[in-house]
Amino acid sequence: MIEHVVGVDLGGTQIRAVLADRKGTVIARDQRMTEADEGPAAVIARVIDSIRTVTGDANVAAIGIGAPGPIDPHRGIVLMGPNLPGWKHVDLRNALYEPFGVPVFVGNDANLAALAEHRYGAGRGVDHMIYITQSTGIGMGIIVDGHMLVGAQGLAAEAGHMTIDLSQDNPAQGVVGTLEGLAAGPDLAARAQRRLRAGAQSLAVALAGGNIDNVSPRELGDAAAQGDAFALAQFEETGRYLGVGITNLLHTFNPQRIVIGGSVWMHCRPYMEESLWKTIRDRAQSQEYWQWLDIVTAELGSDVGLLGAVALAVTGDKGG
Repeated sequence: MIEHVVGVDLGGTQIRAVLADRKGTVIARDQRMTEADEGPAAVIARVIDSIRTVTGDANVAAIGIGAPGPIDPHRGIVLMGPNLPGWKHVDLRNALYEPFGVPVFVGNDANLAALAEHRYGAGRGVDHMIYITQSTGIGMGIIVDGHMLVGAQGLAAEAGHMTIDLSQDNPAQGVVGTLEGLAAGPDLAARAQRRLRAGAQSLAVALAGGNIDNVSPRELGDAAAQGDAFALAQFEETGRYLGVGITNLLHTFNPQRIVIGGSVWMHCRPYMEESLWKTIRDRAQSQEYWQWLDIVTAELGSDVGLLGAVALAVTGDKGG
């Protein structure tokens, strides 16, 4: 019976660690700067110190740790760490096993977010679920038969990189026609900024202090809340792109529930939801794909990565 586990969320800016029980109840926390420029050895040393801080005298049964980028969860290796300079084929599992002597499980942060929502959040009660985070990128995790889908090398579920509209590829403007390239926050903002510079009018500019360069999804969302036609049109378009991506996922995985989180969705969901659902209904092969589908908002907020790491330590689910 697992009494206590440690969950660690390793990011390019911060290391966060918690001591928790198997129900996901957090008992102790630690947070510190990653200082990633110092390289893997220094960062791992800080992870170890953070774990020691939260564990104290507690008897810990396992450690789960989430990291960004491609991960081989079967071997516990970070294949490449975005925003973590020098992280290429870093054996994180053994690096943490040596000082603590308990099982260590390593996973991709988006996959672990899906595991967290499935076990502790908005995905409870279903065996087939897809988690999407819409913020600075489009992250994704897929639950099949109650387990994470990670693939042969741990590289699966990166559906943010699926092509949605090839005609939108525009290298000169840095645009790619993927789900992430068309529906993530920075890309939504850049598309709106280009149109505003071309002469479109929007309250979002005034909300951004009169500077088009400062128009972000937040200003667009605030403008949409006041009925701004331009902002509403940007979100309708983005909802269509999300709807196309989700329709592809419905045809491929036939989930019971889709859980969506991330800063853009949390702030701007009301202005995308109608076009998202319309696109799904228009494009799905048959209504059976969406008739019983739930699309719900994530529940775990900023703790989703930490609780995913906790869930990984509790279940040992390295995926399949």
